[in-house]
Amino acid sequence: MKQLRETAQKIKSMEIRGAGRIARTAAAELRDYAERLKTKDLDEFNEKMSSAAELLISTRPTAVSLPNAVRAVMRYSGETVDEARTNVVKLADEFIANSENAVKRIGEIGARRVRDGDTIMTHCNSSAAISIMATAHAQGKNINVIATESRPRLQGHLTIGHLDRLGIKTALIVDSAVRFFMKEVDLVVVGADAVTVNGSVINKIGTAQVALAAREARKNVIIAAETYKFSPKTILGELVEIEERDSAEVIGREMLDKFSNVSVKNPAFDVTPREYVDLICTEVGAIPPEMAYIIIKDFLGWGIEEMNSGH
Repeated sequence: MKQLRETAQKIKSMEIRGAGRIARTAAAELRDYAERLKTKDLDEFNEKMSSAAELLISTRPTAVSLPNAVRAVMRYSGETVDEARTNVVKLADEFIANSENAVKRIGEIGARRVRDGDTIMTHCNSSAAISIMATAHAQGKNINVIATESRPRLQGHLTIGHLDRLGIKTALIVDSAVRFFMKEVDLVVVGADAVTVNGSVINKIGTAQVALAAREARKNVIIAAETYKFSPKTILGELVEIEERDSAEVIGREMLDKFSNVSVKNPAFDVTPREYVDLICTEVGAIPPEMAYIIIKDFLGWGIEEMNSGH
């Protein structure tokens, strides 16, 4: 249980971050936890697995990749503990492999929308979005990237490091300079932490402002999102919870303590309306935002009946 709690804490503290990486980590931890369980009693095994699943899901409320990953592994079956454990391992390994392949496939699909000579703006740090840029670069297209810092966690620093290693010319800008530089941009490519049933996109705070500036400048916005980032619960009208993080990420505790009338608001995500999104690139194809329900129903296997049953 110690290793499970440590992994959960790393996800919660953002030591492990990025929706895809969080999902793969959760699947791997459930697999490893199942292999560590020594019980021969199937009911006890199932109970402990359910507790582990709940702990992992509770760490990051906005990133729906996490519950979708957990759910994929928790579909295991077996009449004995050994059978159940073997099935958990199989499902977890399948999810991890499919996730990694999804990023590669998204890169191949999205790169077709990138033209030689394009300048691309990106926000935060998304393996799927980077895959599009990396694939276009590998195809010999001469691209330039403008990457935001993505405050307060500065995920943009991870992005420019990755792009630099790939040999892609990149400029780093402060988040507030997005509108200033949008005139130089041909295409916006960002990732997603969640996609709702109506095609709205939840992503790193500031994404909605990037998309708004792009819409004003008539630049296309492409979302790179694996299918497991689509949010099943929004079928029934449930809103995706926007995570509010510690004020210490924005301002030091000592400085904050100097003020009597100041508080710090630190939402980790915002919602980009589907009207601002031109295309969502998934591993099963490039779709308009309005097709989000089809992804949830047909590729994730979630339907209204299943949602109502609570399974």
